[in-house]
Amino acid sequence: MLVYQRTSSPLLSAVTFAISYLPWLLGGPLLSTLADRFPRHRVLIATDVARALLVTGMAVPGTPLPALLALLLVVSLCAPPFESARSALMADVLDGDRYAVATSLTNVGSQVAQVVGFALAGALVAVLEPSTVLLLDAATFAVSAGWLWGRLQRRPAPSDGEEDGGPRSVWRDAGEGLRLIARTPRLRAIIALTWVGTLFANAAEGIAAPLVVEDLGEGSTQVGLFLAANPLGVTLGGLVLARVLTQARRERLVPALVVLSLAPVLTAGLVTAVGGPGRGAYVLVLVLVFVAGLGAAWTIPLNVAFVQTVPAAYRGRAFGVAVSGLYAVQGVGVLLAGLLAEGLRPGVVVALVGGVGLLAVVAPLASYVRTQGHVAPGAPTGGPSVS
Repeated sequence: MLVYQRTSSPLLSAVTFAISYLPWLLGGPLLSTLADRFPRHRVLIATDVARALLVTGMAVPGTPLPALLALLLVVSLCAPPFESARSALMADVLDGDRYAVATSLTNVGSQVAQVVGFALAGALVAVLEPSTVLLLDAATFAVSAGWLWGRLQRRPAPSDGEEDGGPRSVWRDAGEGLRLIARTPRLRAIIALTWVGTLFANAAEGIAAPLVVEDLGEGSTQVGLFLAANPLGVTLGGLVLARVLTQARRERLVPALVVLSLAPVLTAGLVTAVGGPGRGAYVLVLVLVFVAGLGAAWTIPLNVAFVQTVPAAYRGRAFGVAVSGLYAVQGVGVLLAGLLAEGLRPGVVVALVGGVGLLAVVAPLASYVRTQGHVAPGAPTGGPSVS
């Protein structure tokens, strides 16, 4: 909203949204190795302290736009080591079915946080300056760091940085993860479906501000609600999947859920492009985005299937590749949506995203169905688990 207020550019607004994803492509697999080289509680605390300081710098009034975007980029570079350390700690203390359930609950918790964060931020921006809201955001990182410092059990570093009598190479670790995925059809199918489906399911978020403000005639609070609707759907859909269905049945539902995550995006775009401004159109679009979120709960069974397919000794490296690509495609998606919105109405862009997405997921879905039941060949079991 801050960038859109200053520039009125859908592209620059999308660039700002995409910056939070692109660091995973730039350094995700390498930065994630910090979680294996230092005590994980220290990695969590240090990255939260760094983000609190950096976001405070973003809140300084009059900060030039290039400096603002640079600070946001550095803030986002803290995410790979933090998320890797958090995931590794969860794998340290949970195993088997408990880990599968915890993975589902973690995804649901993340979506709840997005719902609250987007909705609250949209309301706050409506009554406060964006810089003030950024200061509040910085405070949340500081509170998190303090909470982790006081409550998290201390554990030693999982590795001393030596392997086979010599220094471990982060490049070698990343390469082994890529090779495992390349030789395992099931992993290739899961990753292709996750990347392609997410690319199109989340692209509209990058043009939320111009879509809601220009095409639907609403304000910043409605932008926050628009951004919260999809993760709210994912939250409720994830709870139903985790509580009612077995993993086998969840996996069989994946194709239908993928279609459900994209068809409402196409419909929402058509409603916006044809209907124009109006509270009725906005409410209908909000409902459609929520329904798309219900379908987007397909990421939960795919996450568990990925964990079950990858041998424990390779899990960290494989996840580094998968998650880095996932965040990268989300960044690419919102950038492309912003670029198209420079010449087309945002509603038309959203319709294109949904329509092209439905066509693009056909091949990955076919591969996913064909490889059900496959496992990773030739990889040793045992070793550290860093999922």
